[in-house]
Amino acid sequence: MEEQSMNMPLLGDRFPEMTVTTTHGEMNLPSDLEGNWFVLFSHPADFTPVCTTEFVGFQNRIEEFEKMGVKLIGMSVDQIFSHIKWIQWIKEELNIDITFPVIAANDSIANKLGMLHPGKGTNTVRAVFIVDPKGQVRLTLYYPQEIGRNMDEVVRAVKALKLSDENGVAVPANWPENDLIQDKVIIPPPKTQEGAEARLKEYEGYDWWFCYKKL
Repeated sequence: MEEQSMNMPLLGDRFPEMTVTTTHGEMNLPSDLEGNWFVLFSHPADFTPVCTTEFVGFQNRIEEFEKMGVKLIGMSVDQIFSHIKWIQWIKEELNIDITFPVIAANDSIANKLGMLHPGKGTNTVRAVFIVDPKGQVRLTLYYPQEIGRNMDEVVRAVKALKLSDENGVAVPANWPENDLIQDKVIIPPPKTQEGAEARLKEYEGYDWWFCYKKL
C-alpha cells in the first residue's frame, strides 16, 4: 500500500486511468472527460459537518465552473449507497441539490492518487486535482481533515490556469486583486540581452524581468 501511495500524480503527469463508480453511473477517468477541464476533489467521509459545508460550497459555485467548461467530481471511500443517502439528506434538510457526480472509491483508487490520510485510518484527505483537457494534472491542493477548503480559491485557480494557457502569461499572487499590479498579468521574461533591453519599451513594468500588461 505504501508503494502504491508513492505513485500519486505530480504536476504535469497524466491523471491515472481508472474506472470508477459514481452517483451518476460508471466513468472512465480521464478518458471520458478528454477535451474538458475537470476538478476532482476528495472528502474524508459522508455525513460529516465540514464535508457537508464543502459540498454546499462547491454546488453553490457550479455555474461558475460550468461557464468555464469545467466538470466537477467529488470522491471518498464511502460506499455508493452512503453517497446517495447523504446527497438526499442535503437536498431534504438544506434544500441544496448536488448535481455533480460523486465517486465511491476503493483503497486502490485512493492510493493511486495519494489520498489516504496518514494516521486517520481509511479516511481520504481533502485533496483537489485540477486536470486539463489533455488529462494532465495542473494543480493539486491538500488540506487536513480538520480544515475545510476555500472554494473561491479553486475557482480562481482554474480561471488563472486557463488564462495562462490561452495567453502565454503568468498570473500574480491574489490575482485579480494583486497588491502591486491589480488584475494585470505578467509577461514571461525575455531570453536574450537584446530582448531585455527592449522589454520596458514594449511593456510597463518595474524592470525588464518584471513587466506586465492588462488583458
